Amino acid sequence: MQLRYNYRAYPDAAQRRALASAFGCARVVWNDCLRDRRQAHAAGLPYVTSAELSRLRITQAKRTEERAWLADVSAVVLQQSLRDLDTAYKNFFDSLKGKRQGRKAGPPRYKSKKDTRQSIRLNTNAFCLQEDGTVYVAKVGSLKVTWSRRLPAPPTSVTVTKDSCGRYFLSFVVDTEPDILPELQTDAGIDLGLSAFAVLSDGRKIDSPRFLRRAEKKLKRLQRELSRKQKGSKNRARARIKVARQHARVADRRRDFHHKASTQIIRDNQAVYVEDLAVSGLGRTRLAKSVHDAGWSAFVGMLQYKAALHGRTFTKVDRTFPSSQVCSACGFRDGPKPLHVREWTCGACGTVHDRDHNAARNVLFEGRRIVAAGRAETPNASWSAGKTRTRVPAQRVEAGSPRKGQPTQAAIPGLQAREHVNAGRPGTR
Repeated sequence: MQLRYNYRAYPDAAQRRALASAFGCARVVWNDCLRDRRQAHAAGLPYVTSAELSRLRITQAKRTEERAWLADVSAVVLQQSLRDLDTAYKNFFDSLKGKRQGRKAGPPRYKSKKDTRQSIRLNTNAFCLQEDGTVYVAKVGSLKVTWSRRLPAPPTSVTVTKDSCGRYFLSFVVDTEPDILPELQTDAGIDLGLSAFAVLSDGRKIDSPRFLRRAEKKLKRLQRELSRKQKGSKNRARARIKVARQHARVADRRRDFHHKASTQIIRDNQAVYVEDLAVSGLGRTRLAKSVHDAGWSAFVGMLQYKAALHGRTFTKVDRTFPSSQVCSACGFRDGPKPLHVREWTCGACGTVHDRDHNAARNVLFEGRRIVAAGRAETPNASWSAGKTRTRVPAQRVEAGSPRKGQPTQAAIPGLQAREHVNAGRPGTR
């Protein structure tokens, strides 16, 4: 199982210049190789192989006067940039063929030095962890790193990233064993919303922090100051960094909240069921700012990979399931209700329902039904359960929506829970 560990890095002035050069060289190799493939496609020529691109755009390009500066950075950086381009093309082709679930991946695009995020990726040949706590990166130097937690195993690769506000991060990919938690008898259905971030089927509510809404007053002031600065001036560059830092604070707080809430839910329940929301569609309505502020997709993605990491069962309930229309007490479908109706009375049994709590209970029942219909995907369900493993990717991006009518499940079947679990083990958040 692969996990990704992120740490803040603090390069000095010379190292920042070296990293900027590495970012630029990786970007140039990406753009040159992408241009060759696009031109070959437009001319009706065969697909240009990676070996040919490596020879033309890396090996031979270093010997030319125009691209001689490519030799100033590690060759691993350039090769990994080409491999990342191959991965982008593979995702695009898999989407066209229907082999890739979730949102369709578009063709690779050119990179710009004005992009808000610059990054390079290196394998073990180009970096190493030193005894003094620094990380040596080839042709950059020893980077000072703040180790917020220990790595559980030697890393297999590292990505050096610079974000929009000038912060540097090291992201290590580590192969680890699943951390199976003791088996519980509880499960939970979750209804995600805006007034309350999440309502669980047992009645618990997680309030919505609304991090962006709370920071809007300061963001508006900083945006006004930025708009008054002359374009291209140093004052405008400084004002832009202030705006980016404020947005980064909002994103960091939201991510920390998601990690804490998802970890607590996974630790407290053996099975977790959540409704598959059409976040991209809701993001185009009048509720767009509140929907993006809640970050439902990132939260559901965390629930999914943590369930696989800790041996829990995770199931998505199809978005067409009428969780807000069905009475969780008698099963009577009482019809659709506008959003302002937060409580309603069942027309069949007379039960008074809180809208969100009733929806969470219905998600729980539907999730149980989905799992019961596919018992081979749940832990210790049959003789073949131990032969199926769920792969957890290192890249924790927003989870894509499955195909319509096909719920997704994630669990680690066939593994026995350990007696002692270290609740503070790194990598569980």
